[in-house]
Amino acid sequence: MTSETSGVSGAGGAGGTGERAVRVMVVDDHPMWRDAVARDLTEAGFEVVATAGDGPQAVRRARATAPDVLILDLNLPGLPGVEVCRQLVGSGTDPAAPRVLVLSASGEHADVLEAVKSGATGYLVKSASTGELLEAVRRTAAGDPVFTPGLAGLVLGEYRRLAGAPAPGKPDEPAAPRLTERETEVLRLVAKGLSYKQIAERLVISHRTVQNHVQNTLGKLQLHNRVELVRYAIERGLDDA
Repeated sequence: MTSETSGVSGAGGAGGTGERAVRVMVVDDHPMWRDAVARDLTEAGFEVVATAGDGPQAVRRARATAPDVLILDLNLPGLPGVEVCRQLVGSGTDPAAPRVLVLSASGEHADVLEAVKSGATGYLVKSASTGELLEAVRRTAAGDPVFTPGLAGLVLGEYRRLAGAPAPGKPDEPAAPRLTERETEVLRLVAKGLSYKQIAERLVISHRTVQNHVQNTLGKLQLHNRVELVRYAIERGLDDA
């Protein structure tokens, strides 16, 4: 699959949300691996809108095809995967930006943390099964953080470490905006590491409502992404509340 806009909608939209199939782009410099992942996704009902084999090509094709989820290898020629993620996700406030699921041969802690800091929603190692990958893509499309078992604790631990570091002082820093009771409740559960789906079930509200609360909170606090949001909550002890 080499065309910049090639892709096939799966029968019945099995990879979708009930309205349409989830649009996915696969980026990997190994053609056989890239094609195999794209084939598995298509057979599962996802719409593979593009593939790419290097960093610059990935940025160009993602902007042209607007996938919902970008499956991204880190070791790419031309432009590293983390830089591809930074360029496409940016501050994390663009609703049109794809959600990034890193699929890498590396399980090194430094690579995982760098990927998350660059804006990735999730991280799987390539030893994951096809079923695990498909489920990860579905959850990534829904906005849930997804990690290979063992890596989620690493990321949360890094949040805690960052939260314990002294923040640079800002002169005449204004008081933090006031959050609603529900926004604070959602923020507390985000800090505890719960997915949006788990938060929705815990609070008996819809997944969309949880996303709206998170976006409103990000805007009020002038934060850019979930990483910064979790750090903010941990700094204030909300994860222990």
